[in-house]
This record gives sequence, structure tokens and C-alpha cells, in this order.
Amino acid sequence: MTPSKDVLSREILNSIDNSVLCWLATVSDQGQPNVSPKEVFTAWEDKILIANIASPQTMANLKSNPQVCISFVDVFVQKGFQLKGSARIIHRDHEDFAARHDALFQIAGPDFPFATLIEIQIESTKPIVAPRYRLFPETTEADQIESAMKVYGVRPI
Repeated sequence: MTPSKDVLSREILNSIDNSVLCWLATVSDQGQPNVSPKEVFTAWEDKILIANIASPQTMANLKSNPQVCISFVDVFVQKGFQLKGSARIIHRDHEDFAARHDALFQIAGPDFPFATLIEIQIESTKPIVAPRYRLFPETTEADQIESAMKVYGVRPI
């Protein structure tokens, strides 16, 4: 299935921009799942790019099975998105590496060098919403933020 160019809606792009981490799920050739947090990622055209900083299991899994699931969740609002698609590993010597590297380098800077990156072609998307929104429809995002701040012991600046 080939998604349209607008598969990454403004709402999804905002979720990506507001996320500190994303979670990338892969599967080994023996069917063992692996979920790994990723810190350096961005939207690139209709794809997601992730810097491979220190992810040997993820890379091994992608070599045998390119199907992935990635999620972005705002921990305070407790909403986000799950994206599924097919990944490819791009090495430093590949012609596509330079431009994509620059997009990720703007985020990572020199502190997180990477010689490969992961490019994900998105095939499907769906929202992630905390159960409270469904169980208690009167719940607002402000309610969720206040609750999360109490749970995490934080306050806005």
C-alpha cells in the first residue's frame, strides 16, 4: 500500500514535534519483539527519520524484518499517534544519506554521532488516546495535564 503525501497530517507532525522520545518496535527473525526509545528523529517529507545512535538490536531486527511500529505520545496530554510502516537502513556511503543526515544532525548536534539512519515509509496511522478520555468523555486535555503533573510531581514554569 502506498500512502498519500499527506499521510503525516498536521496533527501527527505536531505530535512528533512535541515528543521528546519516540518508541520504535521491531521484530527479530525468530519473532521476538523489541521496543526501543529513540531520541533523535524527525519527519522527512512523508517519512520518519531516526538516527541510529546505539541500537544494535533494532538494526539486527531491521535487517531481517523491515516492518516497524513507531509511537509518539505527549506524556502530559496523554495523546499521540501510532504509525506503522516499512523501514530501510541508510548507510553513510548511500547517496540519500547526506541530506537526511543534515536533518537529524540539526537535532543531535555533534554529541550524538551516527553512521546509519533509519527511514520509515509510513503505511498506516492511528491515534493513541488515554482510556480516561473514553471512560470519562468530559475529560479535557487540561484535566489530563493537571493529573499528569500531580503524578509526575512537576509544575509548569
